[in-house]
This record gives sequence, structure tokens and C-alpha cells, in this order.
Amino acid sequence: MLSEPTRREKMLSLEWLGQTIASACWIVSVFVYSDGALPGSAGDWLQLAAASSWMTANVASVLSIKR
Repeated sequence: MLSEPTRREKMLSLEWLGQTIASACWIVSVFVYSDGALPGSAGDWLQLAAASSWMTANVASVLSIKR
């Protein structure tokens, strides 16, 4: 039986790093396409909500690991 990875091991895994970088880029792109201002359209807000939810899930997956 494999043991659960530590928080550090999880954060250094290719899967976690890839997903976290992708969600961060998605969040930044919402602001880049809106010229640095707050998102304007409902679609922009939905994109931001989706990217932020993805980032939150990534962070929660690390925080849920028991020490």
C-alpha cells in the first residue's frame, strides 16, 4: 500500500505544478484581455470563477494532506 505524499511532495509533483501554473495563467489572462481592469462581461466573470475554483481545488488538495 502506498503512503499519502507529504505536502511538499504533492506541491513538487508534475501534476500539481502543471495544474496550478495553468490555473494561475488562466486567472492572469482574464485581466490581460480586459486591459488590466476588472472583467467586464458575464463571460469574463465566469472565466475568472472557473480559474479561481480550479486554483482553490489545487490548494485544498495540498492542505487536506494530514501531517
